[in-house]
Amino acid sequence: MNASPAYVCCQVLSSTHLEQIRSWWGQLAIQVTGPRISLSERDIPLQTGEIYQLLLSTDLQALLLASPQGHNFQYEVRISFEANTIKNFLQGLAVKSLHHTKIEQGYQILNLPLSINVSSFQNKILVKILSIISSPAAEGGCPRVFSVCQPVEAALSQQIEQERLLNQVITQIRQSLELPVILETVVREAREFLQVDRLLIYQFFLGTGEGKGKITSESRISDQINSVLNLTPEDDCFSYIPQYKEKYRRGLILAVDDVDVNYSSSFCLSEFLRQHQVRSKLIAPIVVQEELWGLLIAHQCGEKRQWLPQEKKFLGQIGEHLAIAIYQAQLYSQVQEQKDIFECRVIERTQELQDTLMAAEAANLCKSEFLNNMSHELLTPLTCIIGLSSTLQKCSAASNFLPPDKQKHYLQVIQDNGNKLLELINDLLNFSQVSAGKAVLDIKQFSLKYLCNHVLEIIKTEAEIKEINLILEMKITEKEHYFYADYDRVQQILLYLLKNALKFTPEQGAITLRLWKEGSQVIFQVEDTGIGIPAQKIPLLFEKFTQLDGSRKRRYGGMGLGLALTKQLVELHRGTIEVESCLDKGSIFTVRLPQQKPPKSQPQLSEHNPHFNQHHPTVVLIESDEEIANLICELLMVAHYQVIWLIDSVSAIKKIEIVQPSIIIVDRKMPDIYHLCHLLKKSSQTQASKVLILNDTPEISVNFLGRHGIDDYLLKPIQPSLLLEKIRYLTAL
Repeated sequence: MNASPAYVCCQVLSSTHLEQIRSWWGQLAIQVTGPRISLSERDIPLQTGEIYQLLLSTDLQALLLASPQGHNFQYEVRISFEANTIKNFLQGLAVKSLHHTKIEQGYQILNLPLSINVSSFQNKILVKILSIISSPAAEGGCPRVFSVCQPVEAALSQQIEQERLLNQVITQIRQSLELPVILETVVREAREFLQVDRLLIYQFFLGTGEGKGKITSESRISDQINSVLNLTPEDDCFSYIPQYKEKYRRGLILAVDDVDVNYSSSFCLSEFLRQHQVRSKLIAPIVVQEELWGLLIAHQCGEKRQWLPQEKKFLGQIGEHLAIAIYQAQLYSQVQEQKDIFECRVIERTQELQDTLMAAEAANLCKSEFLNNMSHELLTPLTCIIGLSSTLQKCSAASNFLPPDKQKHYLQVIQDNGNKLLELINDLLNFSQVSAGKAVLDIKQFSLKYLCNHVLEIIKTEAEIKEINLILEMKITEKEHYFYADYDRVQQILLYLLKNALKFTPEQGAITLRLWKEGSQVIFQVEDTGIGIPAQKIPLLFEKFTQLDGSRKRRYGGMGLGLALTKQLVELHRGTIEVESCLDKGSIFTVRLPQQKPPKSQPQLSEHNPHFNQHHPTVVLIESDEEIANLICELLMVAHYQVIWLIDSVSAIKKIEIVQPSIIIVDRKMPDIYHLCHLLKKSSQTQASKVLILNDTPEISVNFLGRHGIDDYLLKPIQPSLLLEKIRYLTAL
């Protein structure tokens, strides 16, 4: 069997090279798909002693035939893909072995249509064989004797070089995940292999369906070729090409050998290419995740060029691998972005934790200072109370009576310090209630004129001791001094501000309380001639447990709750509080309170006393604690009230129906208290009676009281003046 043109390759090789080819041929037989057979001289020997490999399938039909050359272990190797040559060879085998199973299968496969993978497998064989025969001959060297297919060998050499460069580009692409580096590598290496004048990447803008984009990467053979980097072509130049983006997205590789001929109908595009020296161009798409990301474009500028099929294929393969690299770079960029976001969040969280730690340390310091202040504020009055009461007891036991004036002085000091303790405890309870959001406004109509006079009367004695002048400036008419708000809370606000002004105003100073209205708002202003506040410390004024400095704390005392509670009470009314201050000149606190919505029923106030009625009715007290009962009875009888004390709440209902009192005072700790109040409101004899309960904590809702037939409450420990005010107010209802 001599060589003939039907064989695409004819080469003299050593036995070592032949064994390499046969080993690789066996591996190739495994890769093909569908029905296949493989025959060799081991299955059906040839009389000539020739070695052969026959592979038949729908993917590949190939014959390798090796003839011995003398006794120097060399073989003339021929390869054929030609159908008739393979069929004739199979017929020759059939003569030698008529009923061999593989021969019958071979005829069947020869009649089947070939798949689209035929050329790919043929190229694999040629490339592999050429790479083997291009290596040095084994065992002493074996020069190539002759070749009848030099054009094929040249084509194979070019394909090997193309595969080498493609692998080289792929390797360099995979060495980096930075997109600019990848693009620069691709345009440089691809331009050098294709030997074109310019190679560029045109990237489409994301989110635009009109095909807008710009040239983002470029490689030129020399500076004589104009640069088009960052160039954005006019959209109109591509308008005449229907759905050109969709065609590229589907994998179109466009080869234009002569742009003047191809684009003669588009003056815009033809002129654009002429300005940039383009004579021929080759375009391959870059499709990332089924979306057209951009175009890989080769330009021949000096002269026209006819693009070869392998060049089209090469640029298309580069585009495919570049698309994978771009997707990987995008994923890497997303990971880096997530990493940066995570690092920022870690930094922010760390800063938050540091801030929280600092705040906790500051709060712990404030707590320590508060406990120290509270210990001092509580121990001082307690020392006076315990010491003076102990002195009175010892003098009484020894029959060594003190003079009446001194006894009266001691009792007054005990009462003053007891009131101070009560005020501190009430501040803590009020602050706790308001901070927890449990405070509820008890909206009533009251006289602003009476309120201002009343609070000034409360601090009058202390102001006289320090020789401080109290001034009241009211700019409201008689019709304007009625106002809806929580009277007790507003009084607390003014007292906190006035007492704060008294604390920091030196002797012979002045404190002014101003009052005026603006629309539905009432404005209170407290101005003093005190020591003033540094501007940088004004934001700290309304912080709880905060005092401005150590010297002031030692000199003036206090727990640092007054202004914090004042601000909370103002905000509870949906109002605002502002402060202006100048060192050594004084401070001005301005409170703005809006008119509150009137309750459904509101008593008519007396014209002579706009807050209380002077009627002294009968009062029934239901209290099991004898000490508390004695205190309340004594207070009410001194105030000319008729008082009836009942111990048992179960049997009280019948007695109350007989007496029909105006006021009923009940301790909340009494059994069945709510049931009792409910019965009182249902009874026709007592439904007009007002019920006042004694409560240990301020955590009680006005709405809750109303649902159970209770009109008001009074906190323990009982303040005599507040008890009398509550009773006077309830008698006005």
